[in-house]
Amino acid sequence: MQRSTFKVLFYVKRQSEKHGQVPVMGRITINGTMSQFSCKLSVRASLWDAKANKAAGKSLEAQRLNEKLENIKTNIGKQYQRLCDRDSYVTAERVRNAFLGMGDDCHLLLQTFDEYLAGFLKRVGKDRAYSSYKDYCKRRRLASFLEYEYHVRDIAFKELKRDFIEKFVAYLSSEQGMRSGTIHSTVKKLKLMTYTAYKNGWIASNPFAGFYVKAEYSERRYLSASELQAVMDVKLPNYRTSINRDVFVFCAFTGLSHAEVVKLTHADIHTDDNGERWIIDKRQKTGTQFRVKLLPVAEMLYERYKDMHLAGDKVFPLKGTHKTLNMSLRQVARHAGLSFNPTIHMARHTFATTVTLTQGVPLETVSKMLGHKHITTTQIYAKITNDKIGQDMAALSEKLDRVFKVAQ
Repeated sequence: MQRSTFKVLFYVKRQSEKHGQVPVMGRITINGTMSQFSCKLSVRASLWDAKANKAAGKSLEAQRLNEKLENIKTNIGKQYQRLCDRDSYVTAERVRNAFLGMGDDCHLLLQTFDEYLAGFLKRVGKDRAYSSYKDYCKRRRLASFLEYEYHVRDIAFKELKRDFIEKFVAYLSSEQGMRSGTIHSTVKKLKLMTYTAYKNGWIASNPFAGFYVKAEYSERRYLSASELQAVMDVKLPNYRTSINRDVFVFCAFTGLSHAEVVKLTHADIHTDDNGERWIIDKRQKTGTQFRVKLLPVAEMLYERYKDMHLAGDKVFPLKGTHKTLNMSLRQVARHAGLSFNPTIHMARHTFATTVTLTQGVPLETVSKMLGHKHITTTQIYAKITNDKIGQDMAALSEKLDRVFKVAQ
């Protein structure tokens, strides 16, 4: 029978030195497996003996630290022996988890994340969008942080303190090179998991209480009135590209997202007492109800396709994916003379800016038509239109300055 190798040693993390103090870390190795953990102790950097793996000398400070390290080593040894008595296969990570109180009844961060994703996937196509699911699947950033900072593959919720969040934000910024908007979106997912743990009583307090990452969103690209008209007027080489153009324009005059226009059926379009048509539905992404009236352009496009009798009572004969539609829109842009390649989501941005806000529609109304949960999301578009007004007025001011002069 092969002899089991079990070892516990301690070291300091010198790169994390603060005010001359360095954190003490532990490392467990068993039969080639390794797992590291924080001892939640610190020592003066000058006091640590790297060869002996403990504090040097016989000072009271050194004696107290070494006594605590010996207690940790003894407790880890007890957990190792307990697992060996019960199971034939014992790894360093299992011993570490047992020592940290992360047994079978302990709730882990990434494990909970995976369970949440499994439940989310079952709701895709009902009240959740696949794009949202794909966004949440980016848990790898959290997993890579755990490996980078703590050298573990998962962590117990009770280990999450404020400094964990602060280190995660710093990691996303410095190591991953993320901007504040992406960091904000990524940290929101961690916040949801910790709130779940707090709500279920797995942790006594929420480490996110009072913590906030300010998001600085990049500018939303949209089509101007002349660019939108060029897209509407252009003659296209084939039927499929024309359909994709019509869908883009329909979204630009209704504010629908790609997921919403794909699943749009005739049953989603209601006629009121005045004979006017309205789209009444729930946002695929958030489940928030929205209603938007078919403006004349959208009405004409609906009339163009309403008698096609498509499968599933769908309004538009769309084929392919979000990606293939955007590739088709590149052809539209080229024929229409646009200097950039629009995406289907730009149609929604265009509805918020060119079609509504710049035409004087109140922000609150636009927010409801877009199905935004929070008006702050819509205010991003308001800022864009204000910036555009400022640029236009600056250009007008410069032009008029060359034409008109006040008498001296």
